[in-house]
Amino acid sequence: MKRQHPSRASSRPSTSSRGQAKLPGKLRIIGGDFRRRQLPVLDRPGLRPTPDRVRETLFNWLGQALYGKQVLDLFAGTGALGIESLSRGAAEVTFVERDAQVASHIRENLTTLKAAQGKVITADALAFVASPGQPMDVVFLDPPFHQGWAASCCSALEAHGWLAKEAMIYLETEQSLTPTVPANWQLHRETQAGESMARLYRRLPA
Repeated sequence: MKRQHPSRASSRPSTSSRGQAKLPGKLRIIGGDFRRRQLPVLDRPGLRPTPDRVRETLFNWLGQALYGKQVLDLFAGTGALGIESLSRGAAEVTFVERDAQVASHIRENLTTLKAAQGKVITADALAFVASPGQPMDVVFLDPPFHQGWAASCCSALEAHGWLAKEAMIYLETEQSLTPTVPANWQLHRETQAGESMARLYRRLPA
């Protein structure tokens, strides 16, 4: 179930992780200050959190890299990755989501958590990173599959000042795609999950 506009829901293949099977329509935070808190997920076609197993792997990769950091969650969807980052000590998370109703729901969940460090921007992710930005320490990039947007987003992040000197960039794509990324991004970790391929890059000085 893929949506046509950019949100995390559009890229997520149908999965049946244990957490989702038990709690449909819920986002369970798996670590940090908000651990085990459950948040509602908006009832929209294809909108579902990044599966628990994928999130657990990703945040094990990141370890302590989030504490006190600036985080950008593009194509935010449910906001699962950004909210998990706030739970684990990120100084500030900027969520970018094109769908106004979905973006509003992220704001409601942040209010429920009293997570004032979260900022939600209703905007097209590609247009957002095509403008000059502030350096981010960690970026989550999960564009809709089969749209050809991964390379454009990666290039824009590097070209328009969105990345800190040694930023970490998480990129999730369809399994069949070998993504084109800037030459100074070094692959740090990768794993396959269903129809998707998850990769974590470390930015080196250009």
